[in-house]
Amino acid sequence: MKIDIGAVLAKRMGKRFGLVPRFTVTWLERLICQDQLNGLLEAIGDRRDVDAAEIILNRLNVSLKPVGLDAVPDGRFIFASNHPLGGLDGIALIALLGRRYDNQIRFLVNDLLMAVKPFENIFLPVNKFGKQSRQYATDIDAAFDSTMQMITFPAGLCSRRQPDGTIADPDWRNTFVTRAIRHRRDIIPVFFGGRNSNRFYNAATWRKRLGLKFNIEQVLLPSEVFRSEGAEFEVYFGQPIEWQSLDRSRVKEHVGQIRQMVYQLPRQNA
Repeated sequence: MKIDIGAVLAKRMGKRFGLVPRFTVTWLERLICQDQLNGLLEAIGDRRDVDAAEIILNRLNVSLKPVGLDAVPDGRFIFASNHPLGGLDGIALIALLGRRYDNQIRFLVNDLLMAVKPFENIFLPVNKFGKQSRQYATDIDAAFDSTMQMITFPAGLCSRRQPDGTIADPDWRNTFVTRAIRHRRDIIPVFFGGRNSNRFYNAATWRKRLGLKFNIEQVLLPSEVFRSEGAEFEVYFGQPIEWQSLDRSRVKEHVGQIRQMVYQLPRQNA
């Protein structure tokens, strides 16, 4: 069980991969910390799901401080969280919520992450850059109709530096609210405390200024995981937002309100 960026590119690019120089693949391997990531996978071994997430956190000496999780009542929820880190925050939520709900969780993720085998039972793939397959759509509907707890980062992309200098998610997508209404699930707002390095945010800023389509900063996310070694993260859980309070004609408004609620959670619990 290893990450092989060359094999992933070859599969996605097909014959075009033959045009990619070997030194480019080697550079990407170093940039994404392929050896360090494979070291984590080796430590995980055949462990899966919550156990795998906890092994990663332990190996990185990362601790979590959940606030309000014990107050979350019984129910079928969509946990809607900000996305500050782009990797470690997802692993932390798998550990926290997976242990709380006896591994009965599902996480909506980019379909590229299905290559991360320890979490393939938890991940629900979403194709962000192409046509959604019928099987993906069927699996997602079935999960939302089940008793599983659903986890999502509504922003899709992790947080970036905003024009006013603050670090925050880009605008959230509407899907988690429409799903809440359709599948009659309450929403739990979640704030995950943390941030990436200035290197990451600067790369994102310059990419936008230069008009580059290739998401350079996304490739830096693995190095951000290892930069967080020894960190403690606070994770705040809010009160349920009842699906009956959501209006189909005001979905965009609800999304903005819930996003605002998430960013207010640390102040409310100060």
